[in-house]
Amino acid sequence: MAASTTKDGMSGAQTAKSPKKTKSQVDESELLTVPDGWKEPAFTRDDNPRGLLEESSFATLFPKYREAYLKECWPLVEKALGEAHIKASLDLIEGSMSVSTTKKTFDPYAIVKARDVIKLLARSVPFEQAVRILQDDVACDIIKIGTLVRNRERFVKRRQRLIGPKGSTLKALELLTNCYVMVQGNTVSALGPYNGLKEVRKVVMETMKNIHPIYNIKTLMIKQELSKDPDLRTQNWERFLPKFRHKNLSKRKEPKKKSVKKEYTPFPPSQPESKVDKELATGEFFLRESVKRRKKMEEIKVKQAEALSKKQEERNKAFIPPKEKPLMKKTAKAPTEKLDIAAIKDKVKKAKTKKLGAPPVIPLPPPSSTKDKKKQKKAKDKG
Repeated sequence: MAASTTKDGMSGAQTAKSPKKTKSQVDESELLTVPDGWKEPAFTRDDNPRGLLEESSFATLFPKYREAYLKECWPLVEKALGEAHIKASLDLIEGSMSVSTTKKTFDPYAIVKARDVIKLLARSVPFEQAVRILQDDVACDIIKIGTLVRNRERFVKRRQRLIGPKGSTLKALELLTNCYVMVQGNTVSALGPYNGLKEVRKVVMETMKNIHPIYNIKTLMIKQELSKDPDLRTQNWERFLPKFRHKNLSKRKEPKKKSVKKEYTPFPPSQPESKVDKELATGEFFLRESVKRRKKMEEIKVKQAEALSKKQEERNKAFIPPKEKPLMKKTAKAPTEKLDIAAIKDKVKKAKTKKLGAPPVIPLPPPSSTKDKKKQKKAKDKG
């Protein structure tokens, strides 16, 4: 009895809806969403008062054409990195830049940020943009595109497609992702927030795979408009986004082949006869080589004669005159039809009575003058 009561109690507890959610029952989407206006606190010396145990350093090479620009802006680089207690050095003989931590460095991630700064400077990114990487909410991504396309001409065309006419496509991508994008040589350097970098990488990789960037830019524009509506933030946006189909015009549509169902037979098909079996059946196997050779030559001659006769017929076709059409169509009278002589005589008599030609023209009287009219009146009076 006790066991039954406990079971009933458990079932009742399971069926009843708990008004309060436990920690495990909290929706994951609520945990992943970042509140509006929230900013991560800055890393200060109080978070790491003892500093770093060992010195870390990074170095990178730069091309010869960047030497003049780096020499000019290097004091500004040293000043910006000095605020984070990072030492920077420029070696013009070797053509390299290096950064290293000092005893005063307290932020362990500052050296990674300094490494990204010299990497971006080496890849033709201006100092004003490269220095932004030292901010906490800004990151960088260097996308290597040189090995994605084998053909050099095709690679140059696709890279130019990413830039667009007068850089319009690249500018649109920068505005939509809030990132700075620099296309230089075999790499694309991007600088901005993490979400924007993700979109930039996607667009660049798909452009190199022969998908036009305008499709992705259109999708990003729609997403930007949808994100402004607070009601649509938690909903699925698939119904609003455009679906572009791939068009391959080179491949023509092949007609569907009708599959004819064969009757099922449990026995396997018979083995095809070999060349020796065929010769044994015809009796050629037992003939001498000279006879076989002669027979082959005869067959070849017969085939040649057939081919020659066909060619001759085709040549003679040009000399055969075409059939001419008759000028007048012959009307064949039926042999059973009899002539009615009496009817023909009546027609001839009627034709004789009729006057042929146009009817005679009656001449009109000439117009009478005033003197003639007076004479006519006098004659009437006398009469």
